[in-house]
Amino acid sequence: MAFTRAELEAAADRIIPDVIAPGLRVLFCGINPGLYSAVTGHHFARPGNRFWPALHGAGFTPRLLRPAEQDQLPGYGLGITNMVPRASARADELSPAELTAGGGALTAKVTEFRPAWLAVLGIGAYRSAFARPKATIGPQPDTIGTARLWILPNPSGLNASYQLPRLITEFTRLHTEARF
Repeated sequence: MAFTRAELEAAADRIIPDVIAPGLRVLFCGINPGLYSAVTGHHFARPGNRFWPALHGAGFTPRLLRPAEQDQLPGYGLGITNMVPRASARADELSPAELTAGGGALTAKVTEFRPAWLAVLGIGAYRSAFARPKATIGPQPDTIGTARLWILPNPSGLNASYQLPRLITEFTRLHTEARF
């Protein structure tokens, strides 16, 4: 579905509810919702976002889910949240203070819901939010609460460094380690 520029701009600062439940195997954490996602109310909804294909390609889901099917994720032991809840056109519109505050809110959420793994989708956002400038893609030595931590590349179509096959490889590494 195509949205007008006015519809997209009107979605700025909207918040999409988390898809979360206690005791998930993996809680995926995006940077923040894009405007397309904010209009639809579904995480990673913009056509061209590779989250859903990477999730399926790595074996987390038995079939390719559509963003509108996000509520099925807890049944697979998965959830989605965001570092910063407000929608924006681009993640680079977020301030360092917003990312730091988002890291604190994420820590509280992970402590409350106790997923086995937290997978942050976007290394730059993780580095900023948690003051870890040398963090790399993959497993991290730190934990958040009792959750083990893994950094994945941002699946946005704007991240040209990671095309779908390479994203699937990274998601598969987590899938294997999380023992699905």
